[in-house]
Amino acid sequence: MKKIPDGTHSIYTIDCHYMAAGNACAYLLIENGRAVFIENNTVHAVPYLMRALRDHGISPDKVDLLIVTHLHLDHAGGTSALLRECPNATVLCHPKASRHIIDPSRLVKASIAVYGEDHFIKMYGQIMPVEASRVRSMGDGEMLDYGSRRFSFIHTAGHATHHFCIHDSGSNGIFTGDAFGLAYPVLQRGAAPFLFPTTAPSEFDLEEARRSVENIMATGAGHAYLTHFGAYPDIRDGALQMTDAFDRIAGIAEDASAAGITGDALEEFCRDRFLEFFDNRIRERGLVLSSEEREILDVDIRLNGRGIAQYIEKRRGGAQ
Repeated sequence: MKKIPDGTHSIYTIDCHYMAAGNACAYLLIENGRAVFIENNTVHAVPYLMRALRDHGISPDKVDLLIVTHLHLDHAGGTSALLRECPNATVLCHPKASRHIIDPSRLVKASIAVYGEDHFIKMYGQIMPVEASRVRSMGDGEMLDYGSRRFSFIHTAGHATHHFCIHDSGSNGIFTGDAFGLAYPVLQRGAAPFLFPTTAPSEFDLEEARRSVENIMATGAGHAYLTHFGAYPDIRDGALQMTDAFDRIAGIAEDASAAGITGDALEEFCRDRFLEFFDNRIRERGLVLSSEEREILDVDIRLNGRGIAQYIEKRRGGAQ
């Protein structure tokens, strides 16, 4: 698969070094000497983003937009810190995300309950409120002209209800957040590239996730800009891989329901079955992963198992 060189269409990939190199990125888009960030990762990533500005000769006051695909903290956690550095920037986000960016207290409290305060600060840093005047919600199908480009915003639930993707006419590329899967660099070394969906809790919905991929493809984009990780040039291949994985997840759900598996056993069942799918795709590509690489990927696999289990339980509840 032919790679897209960094800087093509004046779009630059910034490794945010979240957990490890090559795990999560942000994008810097330059237009007529002004700039847009798409995604911002965490507070700890802001120095990398500011360095990218300096490297391209852009002053922080020339950053106009900070676009976040959704609220998850590896995508939007650095928003308040980045805005302090970029005095003229406006945040663009999904309507369901805006109030949590303006007042992140509930989001922070919920995250601390999961991680503990010390680990939360280590992972994400101090997340502060944002002035409401600096936040703009983008509706489904809404468009925004930026220089010679047009950004089109497509709501893409499935991974999260507060998720959108952004089609950029200047590159005919689409920034997909987590709606078009994960394609870590370590997974591109085999006989064929490998991309798989993130079904992390708590809002994963299989039917919406399928619809999101269909809507991404309907834009006619020629390639996808993934947050995890980088430009994916063969968008049709990516869509086929996502569909293949969704079909597998549907099978997991059917088998779990038929067997009446619940509780912790359900999460374990979903994790093991998704791991089986993952390992089969790894073997098909002749990929050999180090123990360190495997350890990082196992985090995603465990989260996927939990998300699939929660999806199954919610679907059962809805059927009652």
